Amino acid sequence: MKYLLKSIALLFVITLVSCGGGDEKKEKEQVKIGSYKKEETKKTSETTTSAEATIDLTNKGVGPIKNLELPETIDQAMAATGAELFKTKCTACHKTDKKFIGPAPTGVTKRRSPEWIMNMILDPEGMTQNDPIAKALLIEYNGSPMANQSLTEVEARSILEYFRTLN
Repeated sequence: MKYLLKSIALLFVITLVSCGGGDEKKEKEQVKIGSYKKEETKKTSETTTSAEATIDLTNKGVGPIKNLELPETIDQAMAATGAELFKTKCTACHKTDKKFIGPAPTGVTKRRSPEWIMNMILDPEGMTQNDPIAKALLIEYNGSPMANQSLTEVEARSILEYFRTLN
């Protein structure tokens, strides 16, 4: 009887030890898999450019502005008017130098054509429906569409001139 109890106890201890080792192996495998996934995600994000950071100076967008030639020098009076318009119409969703509800306009003239910027200001609905960059921006900013402020072309051009001062 003593021999039987000792054998059962020994079998029980062996079973516990062998089961414990198996759990450690599973945890290590999970850690390795988890680390692999993190590295994979990191590699993907390094090669993917956000819609906001995408540079495309050839895309003119969809809207009324087909061609716009900008002078080399900034019209300071027009830029001042644009700054005031931006302050009253746009700052609810845009901050000049940081992401908010919408993208920051600082440096936008280095990433987008003047026509694209004007078309986005004048017809944000049409742009988000028909322009690939505007569609991607809508997704990147959690589906928050840009409000149509019903600006005139002159007002939109003033805001564009203000954006030129933000580079």
